[in-house]
Amino acid sequence: MVPKQLGARLPELVDAVMRSYGEDASTHYIDRAYLPRPDITAGLSRQLLEVTYPGYFGRAGLTSHNVTYHVGEVLARLWETLRREITHCLCHDSERCGQAVGDEQEPCAHQAEQIATDLIARIPEIRGLLATDIQAHYDGDPAAVCASEIILAYPGLLAITLHRYAHALHRADVPFLPRMMAEHVHATTGIDIHPGARIGSHFCIDHGTGVVIGETAEIGNNVKIYQGVTLGALSFPKDERGRIIREHKRHPTVGNDVTIYANAIILGGQTVIGDGAVVGGSVFLTRSVAPGHQVSIGDPTLRVRAPRSDDGDGGDDGI
Repeated sequence: MVPKQLGARLPELVDAVMRSYGEDASTHYIDRAYLPRPDITAGLSRQLLEVTYPGYFGRAGLTSHNVTYHVGEVLARLWETLRREITHCLCHDSERCGQAVGDEQEPCAHQAEQIATDLIARIPEIRGLLATDIQAHYDGDPAAVCASEIILAYPGLLAITLHRYAHALHRADVPFLPRMMAEHVHATTGIDIHPGARIGSHFCIDHGTGVVIGETAEIGNNVKIYQGVTLGALSFPKDERGRIIREHKRHPTVGNDVTIYANAIILGGQTVIGDGAVVGGSVFLTRSVAPGHQVSIGDPTLRVRAPRSDDGDGGDDGI
């Protein structure tokens, strides 16, 4: 039912909104069918967690007698969700460019089926990597009680879990969906990892809020980073027409056995943090660090001002 106050002006307002649609086609998706949906992406992420950590997510009360049936049922649902959303992603570009997609859907669907099957086949491998990540979180945090706490309550593990699946889809050249999975994680945890980033085993993100890892970042094995760390781009190379060159190494490379403390900012595709290096908190780096070296900033000068007395005097002591 249209409110009385709106009724008289509704046709006029609808026409104005419709005209705005015609002024910029990039802000709507009308008369086109193939588009991945954020709500489906969130559901897909839950399905991946359910099959990765059975008993922790999804169905409770699993036993050795029913888990086989349960996994079969979850994999069937997961495959269908992947197939449908990957098909939408693959068909999207053709449709967006004004091409008729009806004849193109079958190749898209066939490719999507193969990608979905390949991802499910990689689940044991990815779970093996995640087991090293759980161990890294346990070894790196004295407050960690057990694996259950890490799986259920550590945002860093949630972020790296879904990143490893999003990265596999990214490597399979699936558009949109990996980035949407990454943004789902970002909204949930405050950790922003581009699905293109390459991350080795035994990876630990302690606390995690505000961590940013760019698309072309490469991270070795046994790396630990703290909250607020940025592995970002220093600048964006451009072509002769001033357009950003997108296929370019823009983000740092981090070697094995590296620790990066809170709020450190490391920028640039040519920046390499060597094996065993330690980067201190709040460091700003745009150049490489040799293996085994430590980087820190000098102690800041703190000033503590005493309360003002009635006569207006007040101390200001440097510490």
